[in-house]
Amino acid sequence: MSLNNKQIRFLRAQAHSMKPVVLIGGAGLTDNVINEINQALDDHELIKVRVNADNREDKKEMIDSIIRQTESIHVQSIGHIGIFYRQNKKNPKIEFPK
Repeated sequence: MSLNNKQIRFLRAQAHSMKPVVLIGGAGLTDNVINEINQALDDHELIKVRVNADNREDKKEMIDSIIRQTESIHVQSIGHIGIFYRQNKKNPKIEFPK
């Protein structure tokens, strides 16, 4: 699923007041962290993840790995926070404006 600019703006607005639900610490991106992100995406569809990386390249690699392993869409990154979206096929929670 790909999103157009209007949908991305809508998701960014929805995520504005959210707190990060998953924190990636010094151990990096482990299987348990990926499982936690998958569970959060199933429950909420739209989540914030805090990535504590030393440099931009490491942070970009972690974000790319999250996208690949969770099959989610990267909405935006600001600083150490990444916003991810994956629609729940069985029970969608977010309805986009028409």
